[in-house]
Formats: sequence, C-alpha cells, structure tokens
Amino acid sequence: MSTKILSLNSTVFKWMKTFHTSCPRGFRTAAASLSSVSLKGRSFLTLKDFSPDEIKRLLWVSGDLKHRIKHEKQYLPLLQGKSIAMIFEKRSTRTRMSTETGFALLGGHPCFLKSEDIHLGVNESSTDTARVLSGLCDIVLARVYSHSTLEELDKEASIPIINGLSDLSHPIQILADYLTLQEHYGSLSGLTVSWIGDGNNVLHSFMMSAAKLGIHLKIATPKGYEPEKSVIEEAQRLSKEHGTKLVLTNDPMEAAHGSNVLVTSTWVSMGQEEEKKKRLNDFKGYQITMQTARGAKPDWTFLHCLPRKMGEVEVDDEVFYSPRSLVFPEAENRKWTNMGLVVSLLTDYSPQIPMLKF
Repeated sequence: MSTKILSLNSTVFKWMKTFHTSCPRGFRTAAASLSSVSLKGRSFLTLKDFSPDEIKRLLWVSGDLKHRIKHEKQYLPLLQGKSIAMIFEKRSTRTRMSTETGFALLGGHPCFLKSEDIHLGVNESSTDTARVLSGLCDIVLARVYSHSTLEELDKEASIPIINGLSDLSHPIQILADYLTLQEHYGSLSGLTVSWIGDGNNVLHSFMMSAAKLGIHLKIATPKGYEPEKSVIEEAQRLSKEHGTKLVLTNDPMEAAHGSNVLVTSTWVSMGQEEEKKKRLNDFKGYQITMQTARGAKPDWTFLHCLPRKMGEVEVDDEVFYSPRSLVFPEAENRKWTNMGLVVSLLTDYSPQIPMLKF
C-alpha cells in the first residue's frame, strides 16, 4: 500500500510541477480561482443557477476523475458510506447506467426507484417523500415529467437534489456535452454550436449555459417548436452579458453555416407519442445530413444525446456513424460528469490534474 501511495504522490507532484512551470500566470490565477469554488450541499436543478466558474469547476472535477480512474487506474472511494436515491418516472439507459455505475465506482450505494416502487405524488406527497429520503440517503437524482416535482423535492429536502431530466431542462446531459467538446477541441470558448431540431429541454440547458463558457449558439426550429419564451429571454441576456452570438431561425442551413458543432435530439420525446405523425411531418427538412453540414467549418463534429429512436430520421447514418460523430464518447462522458457532479455536491474534493482549458 505504501508503494502505491508513494507512486500516486510522485505522479501528482509531476503534474503540478509541469503545471506551475509551463502555464501562464493568468492561467494559474484562473486555476486558483476555480480551486476556491465550493458546490458542496448545493442542488442541481438547472444550469441557470450556476456561474461560469461553477460550471467550469464541475467539468474540471469530472475530467480529473476520468483521468485518475480510467487512465491511471486509481481507486477513489470518495463516496464510501454514502447512498443516492435514483427516482425514475421516465425510463432511461444513459442516465440510469451512468449514475448507478459511477456512484458505485466511487464506493457509494445507488438505490434505483421506479414510479411503481415509491409513492411520489400518488399515495404520498412530494413533501413527505423529500423529508423521508433526506433521512435515508445523502443525495437524490430524479428523472421526472414535470420540473415542478423537482422544485417541490428541493424545497422540502435537506439533501441535494439533482435534475436527471425534466420537461424544462436536462442539465446533466449538457455537462457531458461540454466535457466531450473540451476533450475534442481543447477548449470551449469561441466554439459555435448549432442546434437543429425541437426547442426542448436539452436545448433549454444549452441556452442557459453556453454563453457562460464563451460558446456561440445558433438555433433552428420549425415554426411552433421554438424554445420557451422565458428561456429565450434568459439566453439573450446571457449572450449580451458574455459577448457571444445567439441566433434563432427556422432555417437549418442558416444555423449550420459556420458552425463547429451540429447537435440534435429525438423529435418525439417520451410522452409525445400521440403527436408522432404530426411532429415527423412538421420536422421535414430538419434532418442533419452531410448536405446540411456543407456550410459548417472544416472541423465540424456532431452530437446527439440519444436515444436515436428506430424509424426516426433526425440524423442520417452517414453523419451519425461518421468519424465526425462524438455521440458515443458523449454517452460515456455522462458517467464521468455525473461522478464529478455528485462528488462536488457531497465532498470537498480538490482536483489533482491541472485545470482544463476553457
């Protein structure tokens, strides 16, 4: 054991020595600033509530855990003795697996709760559920239909509540997207992200955070499928505050022009199955293809939060399975960013690797 500890300390020393001798003074100052950011005890309902430094801190911790656990093969039982209640009103592959495996990998105990397993909002109020879970576990992740359910849980709970998805936003997905783009491009500031598709919860989370990281955002939705007015107003405010561009259009080609990243998601989300025929008709012309990308920048890439439902056509196979697609690294990063999130909300963990470049 002592040999392993000595090896770890030596590795960390080499990282920090390289960091302090090779990084510009301003960059070291930024690292020191992020090191002082604490999110312990906070809930995570929407990225609207988080500052640029707080989002960067979450990504830094996530990147650190990924490096130390995946690449350095270190065992970090940071959550030993802790448990997470995972409430799922909606089914999921990535949200469940990323949270469950990530929490367990850090030494904690995940508890999966389907709607039929608990009484949330049916035989028991959200207030009572929040108070009960506060005494039984350390943190809650809830994947729900209505964002108000999360707000009710957060109001009454004495432990952090994480939004695993709601009708308003999907912030844990966007953290994974940002880490994926940071890894691919080396930094986030100055990138242009183009959303082509529905004005849904995933887009809302982009809009409430992109400008904070210096990302320009271009959005193309069919008429009648625009993002919520309040979210547009917030995105416009953030864009002005941080000096980024925000474009809203109904033309997919206009949105794709000059873009680094093309993004879409399913056109028919859970709960919208009865609207499927109408939606697929209304979204004609919005499929992302190589033709869509002809006006994008030479280094363009593609993101999709998944699932890509069989028989739906928001992106064709040529793009989805191309070398430009970051879809599967993006899916894996859901685990690392969820791990970074819960570690940040439950502990005073300090990253060991040099700060990521933003």
